[in-house]
Amino acid sequence: MPFYLAQVNIALPLEPLDTPLLGDFVAALEPVNAAADAAPGFVWRLQTDGGDATAIKAFGDERLIVNMSVWESLEALRAFVYADHKHLAVLRRRREWFARLGDIHTVLWWVPGGQLPTVHDAEERLALLRTIGPSPAAFSFREHFTQPDDPTSVSVIDERDLCPAG
Repeated sequence: MPFYLAQVNIALPLEPLDTPLLGDFVAALEPVNAAADAAPGFVWRLQTDGGDATAIKAFGDERLIVNMSVWESLEALRAFVYADHKHLAVLRRRREWFARLGDIHTVLWWVPGGQLPTVHDAEERLALLRTIGPSPAAFSFREHFTQPDDPTSVSVIDERDLCPAG
């Protein structure tokens, strides 16, 4: 069974999405999402019936926006994030639109083929990365782990992992 790479990143807009400050960002959503959908190695992305995920609320803050997707490999995700010109144009302007979060805001993890991550999964993985750092269950672009060979090796998160030892 193949494994795919799930990713989530969250962002806190400086103002509501319907304000002039966020106009260019909102205008870029559809073209960037279309570029992701057509990118080599793209598998799936979280979206509403309207085609984006800005209305999906998670992570305990109604103001946050969530981007979650699944890719065939780390290399495919990295190529889209850092080489797609539409995505790069948005990435370069992120400080104009979004507050700096004081904590980790992106997490990667492996999912078995045919399994789609949920927002709850993403919340758990981000909490795990924030709590214990990079591991096979939750990691970053900088410190990543290779695809598992065995489907039984995919970590199940134990709530005890989310609490620091004390």
